[in-house]
Amino acid sequence: MKTIQLKHFFKATALALALSSSMATFAQPTDEVVALVDNSVILKSDLDQSIAEVNHQFESQKKPVPPEQFLKQQALDQLIIRQAQLEQVKRYNIKPNEKELNEAVMKVAAQSGSNSLEAFQQKLDAIAPGTYESLRNRITEDLAINRLRQQMVMSRIKISDQDVDNFLKTPQGQAALGNQVHVLHVRISGNNNVAKVAEQVKAALKDSNDIAAIDKKFTANGVKVESADTGFRNLSDIPSELAARVSPLQVGQTTDLIPVQDGIHVLKLIDRKGADQKAIVPQYKARHILIQPSEVVSPENAKQQIDSIYNRLKAGEDFAVLAATFSNDPGSARDGGSLGWVNPGVMVPEFETQMKNTPVGQTSAPFQTQFGWHILQVTDTRQQDMTREYQERMARQILGERQFDAELDSWLREIRSNAFVEIKDPSLDRKKNK
Repeated sequence: MKTIQLKHFFKATALALALSSSMATFAQPTDEVVALVDNSVILKSDLDQSIAEVNHQFESQKKPVPPEQFLKQQALDQLIIRQAQLEQVKRYNIKPNEKELNEAVMKVAAQSGSNSLEAFQQKLDAIAPGTYESLRNRITEDLAINRLRQQMVMSRIKISDQDVDNFLKTPQGQAALGNQVHVLHVRISGNNNVAKVAEQVKAALKDSNDIAAIDKKFTANGVKVESADTGFRNLSDIPSELAARVSPLQVGQTTDLIPVQDGIHVLKLIDRKGADQKAIVPQYKARHILIQPSEVVSPENAKQQIDSIYNRLKAGEDFAVLAATFSNDPGSARDGGSLGWVNPGVMVPEFETQMKNTPVGQTSAPFQTQFGWHILQVTDTRQQDMTREYQERMARQILGERQFDAELDSWLREIRSNAFVEIKDPSLDRKKNK
């Protein structure tokens, strides 16, 4: 699925920095409240900054700047939507971690020519004290809104297995897979009897691939038949209107006649082939025992328990019995600790590293992850063709991206309509100015 790009947020933030020398970074004592949104307020200084950003966007795109009143209302609408989202952020207690925040701030720092957060902070605070802190707060909000959108909008997107199958059969799906087709392309043009000759050409193509002979036979009496053997080409390289006709064909079939401005076209599918690249991945058949610290099990006791189990395994006791008896992973404990066949990238990095480095039939020493203490055993390995699974995953991602923007717009309208909004300045209230 689509991960919302933060470049728009970063551009807005960088823009705010560029303009910060001419704006108040913090609310001034004379600041006015221009709107209430649920439990928060929008100040005049917020609106002034938003107006400057919107104005700058129009200027940078070399578009005419709208009238001032329209600009103010647009800026206020953006602030209201943003504040409504931040109210949701607070409700669900969404917070980016420090590492994620520092990486995001560093991207903005790099755009401004700073190579460290410290240098960036000094640069900004030289403009006005507190500017760097204001920026971090802004990006914190942006990241939280981004995560909120992901959680809320993605939960609204429903893609069925049938949707995936249907997409993979379309020209767009075939092109995305890198599939190629070998096509004969014939164009019939002229002034007289073009449709009749085109039908004859189509009939001839059903029985023959000799396009040179077909051209010669049917070019006469003001009708010209021109053919081309395109060889294997990616579906994405074929004009979309023609690719849509070719994609559903079986090998040996021809399209219906395609009337266009320069004549009538007909195509025949000679062969098709999928992308050469296969997704062959190593899989590990593994089982594990997990001991988690808890309110009644201290971290020290958890380590003692896993060490005791490890010693019992080395003494020859049965892994499955010990897993069923002691493991805190209920899903696998019921099956003797079995995780089945595991694909790369599924487990947390510490677990995957141990899994890859443990020989078949061997048991790892105890190791720690965010979930607790583990012992694992690899019972088998294999190379598995996951091409179909990867294709389906890619299809779901593309379909999700197509739906995301529409669902996002719908969700934003909903939270805007459900939010309590009171605009203090009558001149900015659209309802009162209709």
